[in-house]
Amino acid sequence: MSRIGLLLLSLCLVASACDRESSASGSETGSDTDTDTDTDTGSGSGSDSDTGSDSDTGSDSDSDTDTDTDTGTGDGDGPEPTALRVMTFNVWDVRTTDLLDPTHTRLAGIARVIKETAPDVVLINEINFDQPGDPWFDGGDPGQNGQRLADLWIAKDLGDGAAPVAYSAFMLPSNTGVASMLDLDNDGSVAASFPVPGPRRSDDSPTNTGGAEALAWGGDSWGFGRFPGQYAMALLVRDGSGVEIAGGQIRSFQNLVWSSMPDALRPVDPDTGVSWYSDAEWQVMRLSSKSHWDVPVRLENGAVVHLLASHPTPPVFDGPEDRNGTRNFDEIRLWADYIDGAEWIVDDAGTAGGLPADASFVVLGDQNSDPDEGATVNGVAAISLLLEHPRINGDFVPVAGDPVADDADDTADFGLRADYVLPSKDLTVVGGEVFTAPWYGNASDHYPVFVDLEIESP
Repeated sequence: MSRIGLLLLSLCLVASACDRESSASGSETGSDTDTDTDTDTGSGSGSDSDTGSDSDTGSDSDSDTDTDTDTGTGDGDGPEPTALRVMTFNVWDVRTTDLLDPTHTRLAGIARVIKETAPDVVLINEINFDQPGDPWFDGGDPGQNGQRLADLWIAKDLGDGAAPVAYSAFMLPSNTGVASMLDLDNDGSVAASFPVPGPRRSDDSPTNTGGAEALAWGGDSWGFGRFPGQYAMALLVRDGSGVEIAGGQIRSFQNLVWSSMPDALRPVDPDTGVSWYSDAEWQVMRLSSKSHWDVPVRLENGAVVHLLASHPTPPVFDGPEDRNGTRNFDEIRLWADYIDGAEWIVDDAGTAGGLPADASFVVLGDQNSDPDEGATVNGVAAISLLLEHPRINGDFVPVAGDPVADDADDTADFGLRADYVLPSKDLTVVGGEVFTAPWYGNASDHYPVFVDLEIESP
C-alpha cells in the first residue's frame, strides 16, 4: 500500500466523517451560501488560510509585470535561467453571455488583472465550457470561451490604462453540469432537464436561478453544474512569452473512475453504515468534479514544465456522509499519487501511469482546501498532501501586500486560502503574491495568485 494509502487507512480507523449541513446536491459553488460556486471549502464556506512570507513581491496593481523569458548568456557559466510567471485565477462563474457583452464591468476588471500581472501562463477557473447542450451554444467548435476571454477582453484597450496583452487559449470539456443519467443526489429521481439561468445582477455578479430543478440537474451531474460546462477551466499562454504547449503530450483525467483509486474514500453514512452511492453507481462515478489536466509547456531554453491543473469540488454542501469532503480529498490526492508515478492512474486516452520521476511541474488551481482552517477529513486537510509532498515546494507562501481577508495568504473574500501555485522543488522560486489592487472591486470573489520561477536549461 502507498504511503498515502497507509495514512488514509489509519485515519479512517480513528474518526468519522465530518457532519455538516446539506444545502444542495453534489456540490459546487459560490461565495457565501449559494449552492453553486466552486469556491467554498468548509469551515462555513470558502477556501483558505494563513501564513505570512517574507518573499512577497508587493501587491500594487503595477507590480513586477515584466516576465519576458530571458535566455541570454551570462558572463560566466553558460545560459541564464529562463523566467516564468505562473498564475491561477478563479474568475467566479463567467459564462458565454458575459463574454459577449462589452459592457460587463466584472470582465473588464478580470482583464485588467491579467494585463497588469502579465503572467506567461494563467489557469482560469470557473469559465463556461461552451458546447452543444449549454444554454448559449450557437454552433461551431466547442471550447472557444477561453479564446473569447483573451481576444474580446485581455487583448483590447478598455481605457483603464492597462496595455492590451495577447494570449492563446486551451480548453477541454468539464464534468460540471454533464448528465450522468443516475440519481447521484439520492432524491429519488434522475434529473431530465435544466432551466436556462437568469440574467446577472446589476453589479454583474452571477445569479443562480432555477430553484429545485437546477439543483436536481447539478446533483445528478458528474460534477455539480446548473447547466452543461459551468465552472470549467481554460489555460492561457501569453503570446511572445516563448512558452509553447506540447500538444501531443497533454493528458486529461475527466473520466477516471473514483473507485479505481486504491483506498478511495467511498462516502458512507456514519449512522447507518450505508454507502451514499450504490455499488453500480460507485463502479462508474467519476473522481474529478471538473477534470484534471497535465499540460506540458516547453520554454525557449528547451526546458519542459508540466502544468497540473484542477479545481476540486468544495468540501461542503452535503450531509453526514461527507460525499463532497471525501471527493475533494481524493481529487487532491490524485495529484499526490500522480507525482509519485502511481500505475493505477489511467488517462482519458487509456494510458496508465503517473508523472516521470525527473519531470518538473507546477500544481495550480483553486483546490478548495486550506491547510489551517476549513474542512478536513478525519482531521487532515486535503491540501497537506501536496504542501508536505517531498517533491513539492510547499514552503513558499504567496501573500497579499493588502490582505483581502483575515490572513495575508487568504485568496478569497470568505477568508480562506483556496488557490495555489505549487512548483516542484527543482524549480527556483524568486517571488510571488496574492494580487490585490484598490480598483479590484467585485472582479471576482477570489484573488489571483502568481509565482515567479527561474528555470535552468535542460
